[in-house]
Amino acid sequence: MNTTELEAAAFRRLVQHLNTRTDVQNIDLMILADFCRNCLADWYRDAAMVQGIELSKDAAREKIYGMPFSEWKAKYQREATPEQLSAYAERQKKHD
Repeated sequence: MNTTELEAAAFRRLVQHLNTRTDVQNIDLMILADFCRNCLADWYRDAAMVQGIELSKDAAREKIYGMPFSEWKAKYQREATPEQLSAYAERQKKHD
């Protein structure tokens, strides 16, 4: 295996792991790791564009979420708590 194949395998495992942890909200990921599933979808789409592959935002998100984003959101996304919103706001201040 070459480096690209190993990186691709690690990426697939990360996506699979996130798909089994639907209890982990995107805001939690943003607070703790400064990225979320939407970021992964954006990065995936950016990589496609570099290769000359046109990929919509929705198609990229479906690749990461394993289903249309609207479906995932309806099934798994909860309203952010005041504590989460506060922690996220504090995290954002560090980037300013």
